[in-house]
Amino acid sequence: MTPQLRQAIRLLQLSAIELEAELAAAVESNPLLDWTETAISVADAGINGESGGEGAASSAEPEHLPPEAEWNTDGEPWYERLGPADSDDETPIAEQVAESDTLHDHLLWQLHLSPLSARDRSIGVALIESIDDDGYLREPLESIAATLASTLECSLEELTTVLHQIQQFDPVGVGARSLGECLRLQLAQLPAETPGRALAHQLANGPLERLPRVGVAGLAAELKLDLGEAETAVQLLRSLDPRPGAQIGAIASDTYIAPDVVIWRQHGLWRVALADGMRPRISIHRGYENMLRHASGADASYLRGHLQEARWLLKSLEARGETLIKVARCLIKQQAAFLEFGDSALRPLTLREVAAEVGLHESTVSRAIARKYARTPRGTVPLRAFFASGIETGTGGEASSTAIQAMIRRLIEAENPRKPLSDARLAETLKATGVPVARRTVAKYREAMSIPSSQDRVRIG
Repeated sequence: MTPQLRQAIRLLQLSAIELEAELAAAVESNPLLDWTETAISVADAGINGESGGEGAASSAEPEHLPPEAEWNTDGEPWYERLGPADSDDETPIAEQVAESDTLHDHLLWQLHLSPLSARDRSIGVALIESIDDDGYLREPLESIAATLASTLECSLEELTTVLHQIQQFDPVGVGARSLGECLRLQLAQLPAETPGRALAHQLANGPLERLPRVGVAGLAAELKLDLGEAETAVQLLRSLDPRPGAQIGAIASDTYIAPDVVIWRQHGLWRVALADGMRPRISIHRGYENMLRHASGADASYLRGHLQEARWLLKSLEARGETLIKVARCLIKQQAAFLEFGDSALRPLTLREVAAEVGLHESTVSRAIARKYARTPRGTVPLRAFFASGIETGTGGEASSTAIQAMIRRLIEAENPRKPLSDARLAETLKATGVPVARRTVAKYREAMSIPSSQDRVRIG
């Protein structure tokens, strides 16, 4: 993995606030970087892939959008709304506390979006609960099977199969049972032509453990390898993350929400653009760049090194923005009804579907949306809100779990307070509308929304 690729991956998974801090540190340490007066514009894109042209707002800010961009359900310009439509909180969104996302939360979210059976998901939950904060599965599979025995009989083969699925989640390398396996999982995600990849995979299988004792030269001599090839492979291994889970735990303490992208409707099309804070606001200092032409010796080497770092950073920022826009464009294309009508119109959507449509790996899509927010006509929402697992309906389609929860909430809100609807009655009502869900599923969704049982909802007065 090249330094440029590592930097691009790291920047992609940063939240808006972390990115701001990263850029400030880069400008402080690199004399060839400087803040720009205005942000570098990134072209917006409609859901049909259109950008520019008459009426397009590729560089327009929210307050400059024409009247057509207003949210037409209540006539209120969307950019004056910082929270959900039914929120009484007047605190600016930038001062509201963001929900922390632990490693287990992150993995469970991906698990529930995976095309697994209910049985495999139960196994997956048990496996994820056994993964430590560094991302390793230290507990033997036999112990996990014994723990599950009281509720679910499963073989070691089943556990291993589901574990392999979890090992494809983000962060790459999670669910490994050893350092070698962790490194091999990360190597498997690299392009086949990556220099040293095959040898690095071989070393991760065992010989790597002797590296601290014998060094690269000693390891090359023991395995009868070319020293240059061994150094390349070892350098590649050192560029990997031996504690993949720690990156989630370390970034789970965001204090404020800042939108990464802005979504609005214009001339009948949903459009997306990077938020102001996400547009690159740094550039190469032209004065120092001109000095490089006349510098020599140590000065030239110093400036040239910093110039290369500055160019890598700007290229990584550009790639980050392009990936965010690409993923966000796919999301608004798939979930236009969600933007229009809310949770009840959210359709089932998985990471795999989005990854296939935009031509990226699932883990890259997961990084792109992790702790990222979109400012929409319905308030500022996490990009994760655009995803939902699905349940087959009686008409041959699918309803998302989020949409079903919205249905349950509406039914409860409209119920007779003296005779609240039981979970069984709610299940029957949903089934009559073409959404066959079990009573226990209704109970699970109701509890997830912190809604009391029917007995506790009874109101006499």
